[in-house]
Amino acid sequence: MEAGAVRSGELKAARRLAPGELLGGVVRREVGRGMLEMRGIEKRFNGSRVAVLTGISLEVKRGEFVVVVGPSGCGKTTLLNLAGGMVKPDSGEVVLDGKAVEGPGPERAMVFQDHGLFPWLTAAQNIGFGLRMLGMGRRERRERVEGALRMVHLGNFGEKLVHELSGGMKQRVAIARAMVMDPAVLLMDEPFAALDAQTRTLLHAQLQELWIQTKKTILFVTHSVGEAVRLADRIIVLSAYPGRIRREIRVELSHPRDFDSPQISELVRLVRTEIEEEVNRVNREMAGDEWKPAASAHLGDGFVDLGGSI
Repeated sequence: MEAGAVRSGELKAARRLAPGELLGGVVRREVGRGMLEMRGIEKRFNGSRVAVLTGISLEVKRGEFVVVVGPSGCGKTTLLNLAGGMVKPDSGEVVLDGKAVEGPGPERAMVFQDHGLFPWLTAAQNIGFGLRMLGMGRRERRERVEGALRMVHLGNFGEKLVHELSGGMKQRVAIARAMVMDPAVLLMDEPFAALDAQTRTLLHAQLQELWIQTKKTILFVTHSVGEAVRLADRIIVLSAYPGRIRREIRVELSHPRDFDSPQISELVRLVRTEIEEEVNRVNREMAGDEWKPAASAHLGDGFVDLGGSI
């Protein structure tokens, strides 16, 4: 197991925080923040006739974990960038806690597929960089960074340089860097896509642990159907060309989840079918071609590759 890993028993025993209680001196269990609304969003790039996104109306409730999936080119990352204020919609609006989003801000933290850590800084210095830019004093900054390292189970790795960390550790540092700012909303753009399957499963468990403890609002984008079902309260399936909400699927399973349960397997089949149908629709319209995977003759109906992506 990777150094600094959390054991499964620790996840199940994750301590429930009272409203407003500090977690490791870093973030508060959310009360009253994190309502994200996207109202009638349309977005085009470079004067294209076809919108990247159109008619997007999405409400992410306080403390909800929403995952967006869909075929390549459906606008998943654009949706996340709109929520983060990094691009502006051509029409419609993005609203956080009743205030229009006009640009990036510390109340919305982003975690990318590429960790984006500064290689000349230690893990602790990377985590504290944003706090330093805000002018926070050294003592308070150190306490918050130490708490963030403990929160992602890297308490003994703060003085390590980036090249001394594994891929999973780097992503945990990136998550800690986002969480130490105590944002109202955490935006995650395929943060585990480049990791091996074992490390990805570990980080799924640790992200669930963080979410259970803090109840942060999370909007998460992925290509992995298994990842979506493992993590989400609600899954948004996007269509493509233009990107629209095709279907919303509620995941009525408690956290933390048993990744091997038959309920998870059935939901994976459901979401994967939605995406395959959308891919075939696009292929028919754009290329007159339709493809469907052949059924495996030697595998039973219960087999599902939870790491699969579309």
